[in-house]
Amino acid sequence: MNNYCYNANIKMYDFEHTFKYNNVEVLTLSIKYPIITMSYNPYVEQIINNQITMEVNEYIRYSKHLYNQAIRGYMDSQTNNYPFHGYGAYMEYKITYNENCHFSLYVDKYEFTGGAHGTTVRTSDNWDLCTGMHLSLNNILNPYKNNRQIITDEILRQAEYNYEKNQGIYFEDYQGLIFRNFNENSFYLTQKGITFYYQQYDIAPYATGIVEFTVPYSSINWYPKCR
Repeated sequence: MNNYCYNANIKMYDFEHTFKYNNVEVLTLSIKYPIITMSYNPYVEQIINNQITMEVNEYIRYSKHLYNQAIRGYMDSQTNNYPFHGYGAYMEYKITYNENCHFSLYVDKYEFTGGAHGTTVRTSDNWDLCTGMHLSLNNILNPYKNNRQIITDEILRQAEYNYEKNQGIYFEDYQGLIFRNFNENSFYLTQKGITFYYQQYDIAPYATGIVEFTVPYSSINWYPKCR
């Protein structure tokens, strides 16, 4: 076992800021993010922390665009005499796997800009903790096996089971949408398998949210392990 890169130590941090205009709170920004430490592997520690820090800083810069948008929304509400609902921007990281020399997470970005409801977009990242290599699906799957077909077939099987129990959970044409909107970058590792996800409205109405399917490691004959 590679003890120096078996897992990472994690500490979560919070960043919050309230933007005001005319002494009115027009935008709330909230970010929850991890910083890792790997005492015996500072190279990989730096790679992962640099990416997380870059993403957080990008979102903070993006919030300034939302602030200007919120000001315009507030001014319109004053001009046209209707209630103003403060905007919100929330970014939260979730660690989904941190052992066997593999590190996996996803981050949800939620925005509320005064409409009927907010929107959430999810992204994810997976790393080899020994080398710092960013893992794509191609790095994981055996290229000589039809694993992509196995994955989409398993997703479809789970979706059909869910749909039988609750036909309102997905769009009526969800079967075709599962294949058309499958994104090989939309996955993260868990204890049970590889979880693939679909964004809001990809295969289901807003009320269903982001849809997840976990494909067991045994289905593709691959498990996270140290080399």
